Amino acid sequence: MENLKSPQSLWEPDSVGTGLARDCIDSVHQPNRAARIAGKSAPTKARSHIRPVALLALAVSLAGCAGLPDQRLANEALKRGDTATAAQNYQQLADLGYSEAQVGLADIQVDSRDPAQIKQAEATYRTAAAISPRAQARLGRLLVAKPGATEAEHHEAESLLKKAFANGQGNTLIPLAMLYLQYPQDFPSINAQQQINTWRTAGYPEAGLAQVLLYRTQGTYDQNLDDIEKICKAALNSTDICYVELATVYQKRQQPEQQAELLKQVEAGYNRGTVTAQRVDSVARVLADSTLGTPDEKTAQALLEKIAPGYPAAWVSLAQLLYDFPEMGDVDQMMKYLDNGRAADQPRAELLLGKLYYEGKWVPADAKAAEAHFQKAQGQEVAADYYLGQIYRRGYLGQVYSQKALDHLLTAARNGQNSADFAIAQLFSQGKGTKPDPLNAYVFSQLAKTQDTPQANELAAQLEAQLPPAQRAEGQRLLQQELAARGALPQKNTLQLHALQEEDGEESL
Repeated sequence: MENLKSPQSLWEPDSVGTGLARDCIDSVHQPNRAARIAGKSAPTKARSHIRPVALLALAVSLAGCAGLPDQRLANEALKRGDTATAAQNYQQLADLGYSEAQVGLADIQVDSRDPAQIKQAEATYRTAAAISPRAQARLGRLLVAKPGATEAEHHEAESLLKKAFANGQGNTLIPLAMLYLQYPQDFPSINAQQQINTWRTAGYPEAGLAQVLLYRTQGTYDQNLDDIEKICKAALNSTDICYVELATVYQKRQQPEQQAELLKQVEAGYNRGTVTAQRVDSVARVLADSTLGTPDEKTAQALLEKIAPGYPAAWVSLAQLLYDFPEMGDVDQMMKYLDNGRAADQPRAELLLGKLYYEGKWVPADAKAAEAHFQKAQGQEVAADYYLGQIYRRGYLGQVYSQKALDHLLTAARNGQNSADFAIAQLFSQGKGTKPDPLNAYVFSQLAKTQDTPQANELAAQLEAQLPPAQRAEGQRLLQQELAARGALPQKNTLQLHALQEEDGEESL
């Protein structure tokens, strides 16, 4: 990514709260300035006569300073995880019209993953986007990720991202690539691979990561491990997401020596502050992922334990590690990790605890407790809607709630939970608690085929055979309509999330 200047500090001419803050600081070191803060500057001859006035003005100005909103205070609060203090200061400054504070406030709203707050964030970004390239980039990325976005919003996202890129903002090319890959029907004149080739030829560092995203999207990641390694080694100093991609490459290749050397770099970077705790967490989760190769759960555990005290999300990753590798701990240790995560308001902790009660493996099955925990994670963790839908579809609460089941499962499916399509197909085909609907059963069974499991393929074939020929054309129309609504990338991988959430090459707010 490009090395751009960090956000304007509190003391630069156009920064947030500058005039007020400078007056406050100067009044401490320059008592005569207090008179000017009060409204007037006295002639030299009269200074001795206004000294009491100046002192009074100083006291008044300092009293006012104590309550002034402060962007630097907000930035520091956010870095240490105190979002309440950060949001309070950003909100006050945003109300005064400062665009950087508006961006900071909207970032907090987006990070909440609460749909209502994300909607507010969109409006906040729009307010700032008229003058702020950072807000343009943020709004563009948000529109790329927005569920059910219109074609007009997709083109608006393209325009915003191009404008932000022209103004020197980083983290704009990957979202652009995502837009072209996910909604090719909205950009028929754009060939994503050719566009990425053009960016790479021009030497933009971010273009290499866009190429990695294309490999993931096209399912050719494993065939291009050499190119991915080359791209990410070159970009390692400019973006720490490459640690995750390189860890994935070495895990797939089963290259423990290269992996060990990479992990040394990760830890050294974390100790220096150049690699974030979030990125260390992501690397640890790669090491523990058995689908990528032989897992190294002990090394993953060591990495997570190092960062957990200062990065609460790692407590949940540790709990997930025990869930995946039960021999590494017991239920008491699991609950300790989850309690730490829940104390820090981590929705993943609520999701995992709900799964424990849903499955009844570590603790006695309790559908009501599972429902309560899934509801706390709902709106922030896609799988929460999936499990709620399953509870209602299967009648775990004493009866089948077919409409509630459909609502939750459809939300999960449209947000990338592929297994939800299979559950919806079952709901419509089995007719438990509702009238069977062969047409919708067919549509969602076809969508479930992306899972490529024997059960999903068998159900799809069975329902296709049962559907009258006269209804198949309508089924195909509905299927294409649903696919268009979802886009071509139903699930977001680590690199996609990086593109949508990371900073624009600037110091974090």
